[in-house]
Amino acid sequence: MEIFKHIPREAPLIVAESVWQYSHHVLAGLRSHDGPILTVANFEGSAPGLVGLLGLNAGLTKMGVAYSTIWSVDFTDDWFLEGLRQWVTTGEIEHDDSHLKPLGTLPDSDEAELGRQLAQELLDDKAILGVFDEGCMGMYNAIIDDELTNAIGIYKERLSQSALWAEMQTVTASEAKAVVEWLVLRGMTFRFGRDEATELTEHQVLMQARMYIAVLRIADDYGLDAVGIQYQQGLKDLCPASDLAEGLINNVERPPVTSRDGKRILWENEAFPLANEADEGAGIDALITHRVWSAMGLDPATTLHDVRWGEEFDGRFVWVFEISGSIPPSHLAAGYRDAEGWRQNPMYFPLGGSTIRGVSKGGEIVWSRVYLRNGTLHVDIGRGSALDLPVEETEKRRAATNPEWPIMHASLHGVSRDQLMAHHKANHAQVAYAPDAATADKALTAKASMFAALGLTVQLVGDVTTV
Repeated sequence: MEIFKHIPREAPLIVAESVWQYSHHVLAGLRSHDGPILTVANFEGSAPGLVGLLGLNAGLTKMGVAYSTIWSVDFTDDWFLEGLRQWVTTGEIEHDDSHLKPLGTLPDSDEAELGRQLAQELLDDKAILGVFDEGCMGMYNAIIDDELTNAIGIYKERLSQSALWAEMQTVTASEAKAVVEWLVLRGMTFRFGRDEATELTEHQVLMQARMYIAVLRIADDYGLDAVGIQYQQGLKDLCPASDLAEGLINNVERPPVTSRDGKRILWENEAFPLANEADEGAGIDALITHRVWSAMGLDPATTLHDVRWGEEFDGRFVWVFEISGSIPPSHLAAGYRDAEGWRQNPMYFPLGGSTIRGVSKGGEIVWSRVYLRNGTLHVDIGRGSALDLPVEETEKRRAATNPEWPIMHASLHGVSRDQLMAHHKANHAQVAYAPDAATADKALTAKASMFAALGLTVQLVGDVTTV
């Protein structure tokens, strides 16, 4: 705010991104700026300005502030220079949006009807999204007002991370130990060391097991249908990271958790929808996906990924989708046997905690993003494939980003790198699997139909076949 006081409001303004930023640190000045705004990012993995750029752009879109945007690997390519020249000359940059089209009216099909029925059920019966403290890491774009969520049948229970910490203290040592033993028995491995400051320890994992149990018991108390934990801030100064708990909660096969009286197993053999990083756009998406996929008999586990980086491989652009901690083990080829527990980076999490590290299995995906524009809810939805790349390529990409985190090699159908960057309104994308392309198309149709029936503006992205 102090810096913006000295910038003339009418001046052309460039915001250059090379790391993540807490959006409110710059949005305050950009909201009241009258001159043309250009957001610029470096496009690479180790200092991912592109992630900060996408988060900032989503915030500007939510605020209704006009801006232009551009990015480059090294800022010498003709495409970048021509875009910069266009902005200096006109105050705007035009990007190719030929990959976008409105949903329109879906033809009659079982899937379209399923989406409409599920939407009516949500509107009639309502659902509760529990959020352990809003606004994770300054993500203004990830906070969606109650007036908008209520209109689609979703109500928010605002929970405090202090309540989660308190509930963790009531979980017994034997209960926590049983969770870890269950994971080891299923084949998950932990990269344990002895130094609490830099390595993963059994104590850290047992604390995460307490959190896993505590979240589900609080969800039971409040009758929640989905939950989100703020992820980095607040709890990081008290206990290990929430990653292990989050990855398990959103998986069908997971350690059993009983009610406090021991008489019920909570959500037995069910994935519990999760808003990673307390991103409410992801929470809405996870809830809708869970209902559609469950109704179709598919694995309802979803995950939010950072649109982290990417480059060409074997003639096509392959994204590094990389969530900053964990994925549901069902997204790995061999499930828990492919899940590795690595310590979270001490820079982010001084008290550690295990990630669920692995490479997302090859297969067909539906990806999407719920976001705010012009005061209304929108959703972009598309198709893609998670690819199996050679081990050497995977390790190269891990080394260029965060090797302790899980990774997906994502090829988005009919969407180029620059098309996605220009129009994606979030640093996150939500993904769910389908067993084959035909089923993925059907699931996408049902999901798009449900969103449309709820009143969201639905936009198809790339090569999409609706049935």
